[in-house]
Amino acid sequence: MKFRFAHVGPFFLAMAFVLVPLARAEAPAGEYVTHLDALTKLSVAVAESMPADQYDYRPHPESMTFGKLMSHIAVTNYQFCAGLADAATPGLPAPADKSGVVKLLKDSFAYCETVIPKLTEASLTAKHNSPDGRLTGWEVLLAMFVHTAHHRGQAEIYLRNKGIRPPSYMI
Repeated sequence: MKFRFAHVGPFFLAMAFVLVPLARAEAPAGEYVTHLDALTKLSVAVAESMPADQYDYRPHPESMTFGKLMSHIAVTNYQFCAGLADAATPGLPAPADKSGVVKLLKDSFAYCETVIPKLTEASLTAKHNSPDGRLTGWEVLLAMFVHTAHHRGQAEIYLRNKGIRPPSYMI
């Protein structure tokens, strides 16, 4: 009997070394959780870089103003993350001034910070409503990050048109 226990004991010890790290594994959307902070900081830094009196600037008559562009990022963040939570998009203000737009943008990322870390494998593979239609959770996350980067890039061109150096890229 001791002979069998001597062989079984090390097996259970080895399994503990395998299973404990798995139990501590990060959230399924861990990469997105990790990079959400950089996405937030850079987006807010871009919004804060434009002087308040230039929030109505648009490089072309058919372009959104800088303020509307930053608000668009914020509203769409709420839509993407509400979709991931299978919830209605919260009622949102429509600020016109810099402080209101920056607050809306910060709040949109804070809202997403409450949703993204809670995503499960099931919710990431399930279909959700999004501004881009019915997508899997993985696709919604990718669409949100791409959408933010796309419009933030536009905003950086607005800054350069005004002679303002955009904040340095961070990851």
